[in-house]
Amino acid sequence: MPIVTSETYEKGRVSVLVWSTVGFTMMFAVWLMFGVLGIPIRDEFGLTDVQLSWITAVAVLNGAIWRLPAGILADRFGGKHVFIAMLVITAIPAYLVAHATSYEALLLFAFLVGFAGNSFSVGIAWVSAWWPQNRQGMALGVFGAGNVGASATKFIGPALITAVPAAGLLGGFIPGGWRFVPFLYMVMLLVMAATTWLFTPHRDIKPGGGRSLPSLLRPLKTMRVWRFSLYYLVVFGAYVALAAWLPKYYVDVYGLPLQQAALLTALFIFPASLLRPFGGIASDRFGARKVMYATFVTMLITSGILMMPYGHIVLSRADGGTSEVLPWSVSVTMFTALVFLMGCAMGIGKAAVYKHIPEYFPHDVGAVGGLVGSLGALGGFFLPPMFAYAAAWTGMPQATFLVIFLVTLTAALWMHVTVVSMLHKASPDLKDKFEHDHDASVEDEAPFIDSPDLTTTGARS
Repeated sequence: MPIVTSETYEKGRVSVLVWSTVGFTMMFAVWLMFGVLGIPIRDEFGLTDVQLSWITAVAVLNGAIWRLPAGILADRFGGKHVFIAMLVITAIPAYLVAHATSYEALLLFAFLVGFAGNSFSVGIAWVSAWWPQNRQGMALGVFGAGNVGASATKFIGPALITAVPAAGLLGGFIPGGWRFVPFLYMVMLLVMAATTWLFTPHRDIKPGGGRSLPSLLRPLKTMRVWRFSLYYLVVFGAYVALAAWLPKYYVDVYGLPLQQAALLTALFIFPASLLRPFGGIASDRFGARKVMYATFVTMLITSGILMMPYGHIVLSRADGGTSEVLPWSVSVTMFTALVFLMGCAMGIGKAAVYKHIPEYFPHDVGAVGGLVGSLGALGGFFLPPMFAYAAAWTGMPQATFLVIFLVTLTAALWMHVTVVSMLHKASPDLKDKFEHDHDASVEDEAPFIDSPDLTTTGARS
C-alpha cells in the first residue's frame, strides 16, 4: 500500500469527502430519476401502472445487488479509482435511456442505469479510509447526506422537461422532453468523473490492498454484520420505500393533487437525508448504540400512531340507542408532522449504523459496508409490495406503517437482547439480579455514601 504522509492525509481527506459527496448526490439522483420521469414515459409509451412500476423497481434492484463487490473493490484497489469507474460506466446507460424506443429497451436501460445506487458502498469505504475513527461518524454522515439527491429530479425535472422542446436541440443531437434529463445526467456524470480525478489525491489509501478475497469476505460470517444489515433496512430501506410510496398515499388517503403530494413527500426526504451529518456527530459524541436506541424508539412511536385504524367506538345505551365515542383519524397536518419526525429519526439512524462498521471492522469497511448497504437497499425493493399486500389484506392503507412498525420492532428487540447479553458477559455475577437481594447485606449490594445531613434522620444513601 502506498505510503501517505501526514501532510497528504490532512489535505486530502477534505477533498475526498467533498467530491465523493457531490458525486454520490448526483448518482443518487440518477438512480431514482424515474420517480419523476415516469409520468411522461407512461404517456409516450402507453404503459400501464404495473409496467411503469417495474421500470423503477429494476433500477432500485440493480442499485442494491452490486454493493458488496463494489465495496470490496474499493477496499482492495482504492475508492477513488472505483468511484470514477462507476461514474463513467453509469453515464453509458443514462445516454441509452435518453434514446430508448421501446418499453423492453427502456426496461433494460433502466436496470443498467440503476447501477448508480451501488456508489454508496464505494464512497463509504473511500471516506472511512481517509478519516480518523473519532471523526468518522461526522464524515460518513456528511457523505450519506447525498441521499438528498432523491429530490433533485423532483425539483429540476419538470422544469427541464418543459423548457426543452420535444424535438430537442442542435438538430436533435440533444434530445428533448423527458429524454433531456437522462442526457443531461450523462454529461454531468462524465464531468464529475473528470473533476474527481483532478481534485482528489492521486495516491489513495487501500485498506484491503494485497489481501486475498477470502480474507476480505471473512467478516461476513459474523452475525453482527447481519444485525447491522437489519438496522439499515429499517432506516434506509424503509426510507427508499416511503419516498416512492408517500405521494400515492397522500393522493389516495387525503385526495391531494400529485404536485402537492410530491412537495409534502419532500418534507420527509429532506430530514431523512440532511440530518445524516448530525447523526454522525451525535454518534461520535454519545455513541452509535445510544443513537440507535433513540432512532428505534422514535420510529416505533410514530409508526405506532400512524398504523392505528381510523374509526370510533360505538356504545349501546340502555334506551336502545347508540353513541359514537373516541373518534380517531389523522389529519394531513398531523400525518405530515409524524412522517417528518420519522424521517428525522431515519436520517440520524443511517449515520449511526455506519458509525458501527469502522469501529468493529476498521479494515473491512468496503465488504461489510457493501453487504449492509445492499441488504438495506433491497428493503426499498421489497417493502413497497409488502405495503400493498398489507393494505389489501387489512383493507386499510394505514397497514403501510404496521409493516414499518413490525420491522422496526424486530430490529430494536434484536439490538436490545444483544446489548443485555453483552452486559451479562461483562458482569456475569449480576446476570440474574434484577430486584434487590434482601438476603444479602446492604454493604454487598452497593457502596454507601455517608452524609451528615442524612445522619440526623437515621438514613444513609
